[in-house]
Amino acid sequence: MSRTKKILAIDGGGFRGAYSAYTLKRMEEEYAINWIETFDLIAGTSTGAIIAAGLASGSSAKEMFNFYEEYGSQIFKKRWFYRTGLFASRYKNKKLQQKIKNIFGDKKLGEIQIPLIIPATDIGNGCVHVFKSSYHGDFVRDKNILIADAVLASCGAPTYFDPYKVEEYILADGGLWANNPSLVAVIDAKRRLAIDLNKVKVFSLGSGSSLKSYSQKDYWWKNLFGWGILTRWGRAKFIDMLMNLQTQTANNMLGLLLQPEQILRINFGSDRDLSLDDPKKLKDWITKAGHDFTHNSTQICNFLDINKNF
Repeated sequence: MSRTKKILAIDGGGFRGAYSAYTLKRMEEEYAINWIETFDLIAGTSTGAIIAAGLASGSSAKEMFNFYEEYGSQIFKKRWFYRTGLFASRYKNKKLQQKIKNIFGDKKLGEIQIPLIIPATDIGNGCVHVFKSSYHGDFVRDKNILIADAVLASCGAPTYFDPYKVEEYILADGGLWANNPSLVAVIDAKRRLAIDLNKVKVFSLGSGSSLKSYSQKDYWWKNLFGWGILTRWGRAKFIDMLMNLQTQTANNMLGLLLQPEQILRINFGSDRDLSLDDPKKLKDWITKAGHDFTHNSTQICNFLDINKNF
């Protein structure tokens, strides 16, 4: 009888990835988890790709959380003319590239021992682009791709960071279509690894979802003045809504494929706007992650079949 296969899927969410990383850090401290031995497949999108690739490469969750703590304010340093949003992305890619390359160096996707999935978006061809480690014989495209390049491509959120070129592909944020990569991971586990869906468990880790939407009052005022992306739709709010919708869709569809007991999702909702790029919120994300871990620790432990005496 084959054992249950476990998948770790980590959402995108900009600097809110600190929430995800701190949650994993707490798990690491409490359970002494070896991520590569605990999970059979790891997937991450955008900021989640940083964490997922780090864990799959042998880094600790503590090291991944330190990335946000130490470098968040450097990476999310606004250009002096950022408010226009008309001529350039809000942030330069240089610092992000430097820090990501410091983490992964020259290591390639083909060198990763565990199945790893990193969604990106091919804006040059108008299609999805999924980076994968060499866990199937048919995979020949990505084995020599630098992990750092795959991660940077997945992190290129429109209007926040410029697109990133990997070989001949012009790539942007995987969150445009797979902000929650759990569904992508499960389908690939079934198709490429021949894993029986009845033998799958998915630990899905979010980075917060704003519950705010466009109200009737918004509609009246914005209809009066027009629905421009910069002023009426609201650039940040619009992008966040798109990611939230994708995240919800993936979670709902996953629920149709698997039984409720096969999925554990840790996430939080807020009735306020949730910034993607505010390092000053670090303590808020630490507090929220600590709270959510504490209240779900027994459930997490049981779900992952971890031997732990409380």
